[in-house]
Amino acid sequence: MTRFKLLQAGLDLIDQGFTLIDSDLRLLAWNRAFLRLLDFPADMAYVGAPFDSFIRYNALRGEYGVGDAETQVRERVELAQLFAAHEFERTTAGGQTLKVRGLPVPDIGFVTLYSDVTAQKAAAALIRSHAVELEARIDASTAELRRSEAQLRLITDSVPALIGYVDSARKYRYVNRGYRDWFGLDLDLPHAISAREFLGAATFELIRPHVSRAFGGEAASFEYEISRIDGSSVRVRTSLIPDVDQDGAVIGCFEMTFDITAQLHAQQLVLKAQKMEALGQLTGGLAHDFNNLLTVVIGNLGLFAQQHPDAALVEEYVEPALQAARRGVEVIKRLLSFSRRQPLAPRSVDVAHVVLNVSRIVTRSMPESLQLEVRGMAKPLWAWVDASELDNALLNLLLNARDATAGNGHVLVRAEATIVDADAAQLMHIDSGAYVRVDVTDNGCGMDAVTLRRVFEPFFTTKPAGSGTGLGMAMVYGFVVQSGGAVDVISAPDEGATVSMWLPACSAPDDDEVEFGPEGLSTTRQHGLALLVEDDAAVRRVVRRNLLDLGFTVLEAENGVEAREILDRATGVVLLLSDVVMPGGVDGFTLAREARDIYHVPHVLLMSGHASSPTESSDVILLRKPFSPAQLAAALRLASA
Repeated sequence: MTRFKLLQAGLDLIDQGFTLIDSDLRLLAWNRAFLRLLDFPADMAYVGAPFDSFIRYNALRGEYGVGDAETQVRERVELAQLFAAHEFERTTAGGQTLKVRGLPVPDIGFVTLYSDVTAQKAAAALIRSHAVELEARIDASTAELRRSEAQLRLITDSVPALIGYVDSARKYRYVNRGYRDWFGLDLDLPHAISAREFLGAATFELIRPHVSRAFGGEAASFEYEISRIDGSSVRVRTSLIPDVDQDGAVIGCFEMTFDITAQLHAQQLVLKAQKMEALGQLTGGLAHDFNNLLTVVIGNLGLFAQQHPDAALVEEYVEPALQAARRGVEVIKRLLSFSRRQPLAPRSVDVAHVVLNVSRIVTRSMPESLQLEVRGMAKPLWAWVDASELDNALLNLLLNARDATAGNGHVLVRAEATIVDADAAQLMHIDSGAYVRVDVTDNGCGMDAVTLRRVFEPFFTTKPAGSGTGLGMAMVYGFVVQSGGAVDVISAPDEGATVSMWLPACSAPDDDEVEFGPEGLSTTRQHGLALLVEDDAAVRRVVRRNLLDLGFTVLEAENGVEAREILDRATGVVLLLSDVVMPGGVDGFTLAREARDIYHVPHVLLMSGHASSPTESSDVILLRKPFSPAQLAAALRLASA
């Protein structure tokens, strides 16, 4: 056997792959392990075989990943030509991990060894896995303790409350993040925290009896006010729960403190809404009855004055009584506005324009010592409201601000578009969405808590007797709430007041809106048969006389059932004039529909001293009691149009 064959036989016994290439990158020697480990065909290996043939074979079968094969061959040949020592690991397509180590051989070329380290890598990974598992088991108890503490802090820090633990020596052992956020305390040094310091001596003395009770073994819950590091003052409720050992001794106390400011405010809003609703129902009912009374008073006095224009009694007695009755009508209108039953005519209104107009009007009645400032009116602010009621509301607020400053101070009117989110909307009892906010702020005398609670009540006033009716703020409240908005007051004694109105926003109108009034409507005498339906006999007599003066022949009915019977028998009825709310189960809206659809009455007119909504029959004119003969004539003309 030749030396070459002996050498080759020895190389083939080695488990590692072996190659020797010359300086021209041609194969000089190799062994079977090389061909086996790298999965090369046996006929590829021969003396003088080019190194790049093996590289190209690998590239074409994807051993080097995605890419251009010739580029991959060229890059690897260029590296081999450097004949630099190298060592790296490569994973084959078959999943084997090969360790490749190359060394230069002086004056010959380069020798490369290929080792299958797949099993070694797996064993090493297994050893590492066991080591990690062992380490994890060793640290399990410590890690669990740390996780429990971290989870506890995560939970307590997420709760919107102050949570702490005080030991039997009344020293803090644990506090959550709330203490840092509210008072700027160091959470890592709970034992250094002093309740007397962060609460203040006065507050600490106030709660001391409750703390003593808790350390006596009795759970305690109490409310008080505190000041936070940001300067805000909040109302809180603290609960103290004793921590008792097996022998029944108190070894500490758990503490939880909640901010209840928003909760109390929400409760106050609910109570105020309930109170206002009850007052609204009361005033709405009273307004209905008084409207009927004033209809009789104004109607009879007006007829007397009309029939005796030259009588001395008219000027001395009747006219003052009529003026007083008409002022009563205005009071009733304000009561209806407060009870949110005053008929409104909402439309797209530029609040900025209204504010500027009202401010100009009020400026004329304000002393020079009072400064009136208007902001935020540079662009239109469209809201869906009754323009005249908005005028009245702003006028009331500005005059109140003038009075609060005693004519010597500063009044600011500001308006802006705003978005009310779901949380704020729930507190204000409105729908979330777009609103126009109007603020009227003064630096006057302000209001105490009692006044704030009653500020919107009808007839409540802080002004001297004879200086006001106490209906201005009630009217503002009713108008804003009936419009689908909200109103609030922020004030304190000697700190002025801010009244805020949130009015539902809308888009600008497509066309100019035109308002029509009764001016120019004549009282031309009519002819025909009218059916008057009214359950109040005194009111019926007054309206009957007005219809007779207008030229009608009048039939009367006390209720809707009686009116049906008359319509069944009578022919030629050209006008139905009916009250809205009547006994007997048939209201005015039902009677109006039947009069048109069944009995074919050409003209239908409704009247009401009640707060019924005119939207129930939008095609029927609704005349509000009390009304004058001229107003009745104007309504009849519109009904005949």
